[in-house]
Amino acid sequence: MRLFLDVAAPAAFESIGIVGAGVFFLIFAAVAFIAFKLLKRTVKMAFRMAIVGVILLIAIAGSIALWAFSSGGSGKPAERPARVR
Repeated sequence: MRLFLDVAAPAAFESIGIVGAGVFFLIFAAVAFIAFKLLKRTVKMAFRMAIVGVILLIAIAGSIALWAFSSGGSGKPAERPARVR
């Protein structure tokens, strides 16, 4: 079982992560735009911009997290600790 944990992720997973991060950001950017348009008549401009800013902040943080965690690490397995007998 330990042998499987030493295998590096294929390079295809890195591109999937980049695409996923981009799609995540675009979805949240669309949600922010829709929220901005829906709140046009009911809320003052400063509050609308704060809501849009929070949504875009979530989009940026989520995209960076998806990109960073899907990068697959360094590509080489970690060194095994020395055995003490």
